[in-house]
Amino acid sequence: MRLVIARCQVDYVGRLTAHLPMAQRLLLVKADGSVSVHSDDRAYKPLNWMSPPCWLIEDQGVWTVQNKAGEKLVVTIDEVLHDSKHELGAEPGLVKDGVESHLQELLAEHVTTLGEGWSLVRREYPTAIGPVDLMCRDAEGASVAVEIKRRGEIDGVEQLTRYLELLNRDPLLAPVVGVFAAQQIKPQARTLAEDRGIRCVVLDYDKLRGIEPDEYRLF
Repeated sequence: MRLVIARCQVDYVGRLTAHLPMAQRLLLVKADGSVSVHSDDRAYKPLNWMSPPCWLIEDQGVWTVQNKAGEKLVVTIDEVLHDSKHELGAEPGLVKDGVESHLQELLAEHVTTLGEGWSLVRREYPTAIGPVDLMCRDAEGASVAVEIKRRGEIDGVEQLTRYLELLNRDPLLAPVVGVFAAQQIKPQARTLAEDRGIRCVVLDYDKLRGIEPDEYRLF
């Protein structure tokens, strides 16, 4: 991984245009080829980025990052304050809560819980910013990214939103819609998800495991 702290301006040219004026920022170049631009006022989300497959061309004072679709991220560098490379080694992956990981496994086995005619493409579908829990196709063949939580909160919706932004840059997948699935979904998270066009699904853990409710049984 390469870390560059520089005073720079950033221009994105593609299906739309975006401009970041001159300021000090962190430029992150990962081994997978992705390049992202970060500021100091947010925890994780980059200001702009280019996901792989893409390539970086470095000229004097200008970085040009381009993908196969012809989109470009042009970084004009006024001053470099820090430039270093670090080998991070193999990533062991995120160890999830036992119930949450089991929910993912069960929902992958019973993906038609989300809709009749649905099919599973892959569990832990890789992206440049982390794996999507499930990548599916609905009955019409459209791509659906599913994020699974034990308790659905705003952070989970934000996480799925970032995945969708990235996945929809891939012309082979787009358009990709989202499903936020959890055992419980907080009202604020549901409101945010639905405002962003993300469908919310409340999961019944026991039903997925094939356990029938016994609250009405005498014995």
